[in-house]
Amino acid sequence: MKKVLFLAICFTILTGMVFAQGNDENGGPITIKAGHGLPEETSLGLGFTKFKELIEESSNGEILVEIYSNGQLGGDRELTESLQLGNVTMTAVSATNLATFAKEFFVLDSFFMFDSREHVYKVLDGTAGDKMLNALSSKNIAGLGYWENGFRHLTNSKRSVQTPEDMTGIKMRVPENPVQIAAWKSVNAGPTPMAWGELFTALQQKVLDGQECTMENIEKMKFYEVQPFISLTGHKYSPYVVIMNKEFYDGLSESHRTLVDQALEETSTYQRNAAEELEKEGLEVVRKAGNTITEVSPEAKAEFRNLMSTSQSLVKEKAGEDMFTIFLDEVEKNR
Repeated sequence: MKKVLFLAICFTILTGMVFAQGNDENGGPITIKAGHGLPEETSLGLGFTKFKELIEESSNGEILVEIYSNGQLGGDRELTESLQLGNVTMTAVSATNLATFAKEFFVLDSFFMFDSREHVYKVLDGTAGDKMLNALSSKNIAGLGYWENGFRHLTNSKRSVQTPEDMTGIKMRVPENPVQIAAWKSVNAGPTPMAWGELFTALQQKVLDGQECTMENIEKMKFYEVQPFISLTGHKYSPYVVIMNKEFYDGLSESHRTLVDQALEETSTYQRNAAEELEKEGLEVVRKAGNTITEVSPEAKAEFRNLMSTSQSLVKEKAGEDMFTIFLDEVEKNR
């Protein structure tokens, strides 16, 4: 009986080693099970499709990618937890939602911090961005880089928002994130945590008055159909963080890991460009639909920033002083 048990354990270990290297017991291809929460035609969906195309071609079919879109495998939290367990190999989730797994990501909840996309990329692709990705290692998560989600804007069904005073009493959806909640309370809004998948129905039924997200999602998720007022605040930049099960990633051969890294680097450039184009297209769709679009003035943005900066002490507390200092230094250095 002991011999049988010993052999069974050896088989389990051997199988696990083979899986970690990405091959089945017959030497078959590596399979990356990738999940995300949005439709295929979004920039996030296009990014995964591009990655699949690149890695399958460069590996000569030794690495295959199965993509599960539209939240088939759950939202950001479920996907991240499944990835930790190895049930999902790869995903890309909002940095805001990743902060509950690695506190360093709370620094990205700073409002009105970035001047442009180029400014963002210099910070995320540099020391500050690397420090956040490295913080995931202890969670069995390999942080591989940042894809574009974009600058976030406000929508609501009550009134045109031009100044902070216009936010008073607007009940709006926010992620389950204490910094976000504190920031919107500072302008007298009513921040209400809610799952992304429930949002359209809540807005349609007027359970909530408004929400904030990128222009691409305002258009692709059809929020503009039930939210007549859109304010181009650009109050926060929100990247997707591309992550992979660390045990799987570390278990790849050096050559396969290099192919994955190269495919991701090329995909990042493609995906970021696609996101910028889709943002422009989304704004044009919304304009043609007849929504009230408000260009928030620089003076009003400064007022918003002054009021919402009260949440910075919480950002510092949540992210840690070291991460907070590095992040602010990188932001200022790269202006």
